[in-house]
Amino acid sequence: MPLPCSRLSRPRAQGVWPLVARVKADPELVERFADRLGAVDTAAFRSAVRLRAPVWVGNLVLLGGIAIGAAAAVLALGDETSPTVAGLALVGAAGVWSASVHCPAHWLVGRLAGIRFTDVFVGGRPPPRPGLKTDYATYLRADPVARARMHAAGAIATKLAPFLALALWPASRAPWWSAAALVALGVGQIATDVLFSVRSGDWKKFRREMAVARATRET
Repeated sequence: MPLPCSRLSRPRAQGVWPLVARVKADPELVERFADRLGAVDTAAFRSAVRLRAPVWVGNLVLLGGIAIGAAAAVLALGDETSPTVAGLALVGAAGVWSASVHCPAHWLVGRLAGIRFTDVFVGGRPPPRPGLKTDYATYLRADPVARARMHAAGAIATKLAPFLALALWPASRAPWWSAAALVALGVGQIATDVLFSVRSGDWKKFRREMAVARATRET
């Protein structure tokens, strides 16, 4: 299972979502209802999720995680580092990067598309993981393809993290088992996406928004 959870939570009242689907498919309805749907979404999220913080706090913490992973990678590449320590440092870097890059990737691609975010939080399926909450009004106003790319960005960043560490392995003194561990971590995360994310995670949202894009073009 991927370490980070970058769920973009929404109200749990399932009866709302057929209406939201209709709004997404019609730009005029988006302009008419985006602010109201966004206000409902934010109120529902904040009433249900207590462990949350401003987006800048989450980004700062996660960027710190990326920096810690980079420091571990530098340690692994050091001439004075023992093979065992180098191997552990590379695996640690991959794990920290996997946990840290997911939300910032969503945030960066989303902001480039005009999507804003209101909160970071901890939640999702066990184990609890960091998540990023969209400002749903700006999410609705963004181009559907851009929304799809935003969802995909976090998933792709997470999957690349172990392979980035693996690319550093030949330049280190790390033993073979660390390379095997990095391959296993990367392949395991891809397998998790194939098995679960296409049904309930980022890739499900990616496919949903691409379907909205196709429907919008057809109309």
